[in-house]
Order: sequence, then structure tokens, then C-alpha cells
Amino acid sequence: MIVELITTGSELLLGQIVNTNAAWMAQKLNEIGFDVCYQTTVGDNRARMEETVRHALTRANIIITSGGLGPTRGDITKEVCADVFGRALSLNEECAERLKENFRRREKEMTENNLRQAMIPEGAKILVNHAGTAPGIVLEEGDKVIINLPGPPHEMKDMFTRSVVPYLAEKFGLDAVIISRVLDTYGIGESQLETKIQDLILAQKNPTLALLCRPTGNIIRITAKAKTRSEAESLIAPVESEIRSRVSDFIYAVDDEPMEEIVGKLLKEKRLTIAAAESCTGGLFTSRLTDVAGASEYVKGSIVSYTLAVKEKALGVKKSTLDEHGAVSEQAAREMAEGARSAMSSDIAVAITGNAGPSPSEGKPIGLVYVAVAGERGTVCEKNILSGKRAQIKFSASQSAMNMVRRYLLGEI
Repeated sequence: MIVELITTGSELLLGQIVNTNAAWMAQKLNEIGFDVCYQTTVGDNRARMEETVRHALTRANIIITSGGLGPTRGDITKEVCADVFGRALSLNEECAERLKENFRRREKEMTENNLRQAMIPEGAKILVNHAGTAPGIVLEEGDKVIINLPGPPHEMKDMFTRSVVPYLAEKFGLDAVIISRVLDTYGIGESQLETKIQDLILAQKNPTLALLCRPTGNIIRITAKAKTRSEAESLIAPVESEIRSRVSDFIYAVDDEPMEEIVGKLLKEKRLTIAAAESCTGGLFTSRLTDVAGASEYVKGSIVSYTLAVKEKALGVKKSTLDEHGAVSEQAAREMAEGARSAMSSDIAVAITGNAGPSPSEGKPIGLVYVAVAGERGTVCEKNILSGKRAQIKFSASQSAMNMVRRYLLGEI
């Protein structure tokens, strides 16, 4: 069955709210075998919304909307969908009483306009809202279905899980699943990655392959459709194995596990501690590392050595090194890492120094970053040429440092 998701609300078009509802619903629908072929966003304009719904019905079997079920005059989704199917609205006493009870329980005053939420289209199925006030609506007309869900994400998700999935299972049957396996890579460009697996991309059928760029690196998404999850996984397995045989050196995670979690697990498994000396990243590396619960088991501390004086006094970087090579250099990065390891008595330490922009510094180009890792096996350093604006370079530098620590812990460098 072909599904179109329609998210409503001018705030989405204005960019005031990020449209997370469509992404969440698409993921859940794919998991139960429904093909989400279209996603549309439309503002709170009756004519444009009606045009959008009518057009969606020409190409999809199931329309699922989110938003526009509230008590104000701007909440028109339910009314528009009822008009499209020629259904009159009338007050549903059961819904009205449920609304009143909700307000009584919360000791809130219920204004008259709240009863708009109890106006139900003729012949509609009502989906109880256990997380809010606006009930959901299911309208059927021949082989077409329109499902209206509330806009607040917690209400939409609860109603979708409780009511929409059972409805779809009963009406259409859940005879297929669509699952994806994501291989997260770092250190290889998108064009190079495509070249290495181009023949697999050209020959794809089921499963399908897609390459996507993300701030954390490039990903390979393998998607299969089958009757059961185990059958879909069986289709994915040989393709994943072939991809790994070609680019395993660059794969650091599956299904988007964050690099900081992977590094944290390795440190815990090996019972090692880590310290950091950060310059251009300003503490971002350590912040990401400590976003993981339980990081206190392995993070010793961090020194944000943003100035030359702090590099010298707190980390013991030699003045001669800074004078001869500058702060953005392999020599400085090595001494920073070794100084952090010594100062905080950690098993390993990482240092990041570079130029995040917006202008060249010390004659060094924007995006030049050195990362060093010091440990029992000695100190290693890598040069990075990163692109983007200041915030992008800072994040990429922290990701490069994470990956370098990961490889050091695995004995790859």
C-alpha cells in the first residue's frame, strides 16, 4: 500500500518547528511494510490544504496527516479532510464528555472553543487521545483512507502506536516489513566510497543501496523488503558482507551508534582512562565524550589550552616548539597530548590543535587541524584538512579525534 504523509502547520513552513513527525512516522510505517512514497507539508490555508489532500488521493491509498486538530480556528485539517470526502461534522457527545473530564482532572477551565475537538465527521472512526485532548480520526472512502493525527509529537506517537498500527494491521494486514542496515564510515569521501561499491549500486534490486552524507561521516544504507524481519535480514547479510570486504577499514559503527559511545565502550572494556588537551575545539571533544552516561569511569579531565601561555604552563609545551613550529603543528600536538597524559595521570591522552577560521592564523590555512594521541605505545599524530565554516570544522575535528582514539585503542595505529 502506498502512503503519503501530510504534515500541516504554517510554523513548519516558516522553519519555526523542525518536522520530526514525518521522519518518525515514515520509519515506523516502513518497519511494518508500508511504502511511504510521498511527504508533503502544507500551511494552515484551507484552499491549499484541500488541493494537497485531493492530489495525495490520486497517488496514494493511505493519507496520514499530523497537526491541525486543536481547538482554534486555525486548526482546519479535520474539517478539510471531511469536506474532501463530503462528510458533515457534528458534536460527538462521548468525545465531548472525555474532553470535559480531562479538564476537570487537571483542574483547568475549559473554554467553549475546545468543543471543536469533539466535532467528528460523519462515519468516522475515532482514535482516543491518551496523551492529550484532540481525538484522531479515520475516514474511509472506497479504497482510500485518511487518518488524522494530532501534531504534538508525544500525542502523535502514542496514538500511532496504540491505534494506527492495530487499525492498519486489521484492515490491510502486516504481510511485509522494510528494514534498513546503516553502515557508518569515517575517513573516506562520498565519491571514493561510491567508486568502491559502484557495481553493487548499479545492480541493486532488493535490497537497495544508498549513500548519504552526514557531519559524522558518510553512511551506506542497505534496505530490504520481505515478509518477515528474519527474511529481510537474510537479504541484507550477503550485501553487507560484500561491502565490508571492500571498505571495512572505514566502517566504525552500524545503525548510527555515536562515535563517543563506541570510544567509551572500548575504554571501559580495556579499563583505560583518557584525558584531553583541546585548542581549536574549545572542549567539544570532551563534551561529547561526557555526554555518554558513565563517562566518569574513564574520563580523567580536559584542559582547554586556547592560548600559547596555557599550552606552555598547563601542558608543558616547549616555548621553542611554539616559536619554531607554531601552535598549529604536529610538534605542538604531540607535546600537548603527552603533557595532558602526564598532568592528569591518564592511560591515554588526545590533543587537538588547528585553525577553525574564519581567517588564516600563523600563516596556517583554515581547516588545518592536527590530532595526536599519546599512550603506552608512544605518540601518534595525524594531519587533517577540514572544510566548512567554523562550527563545522570544530565538529569535524572532534570527530576525527574520536576516530583516531578508536583506532589507537584497537591497535590500528
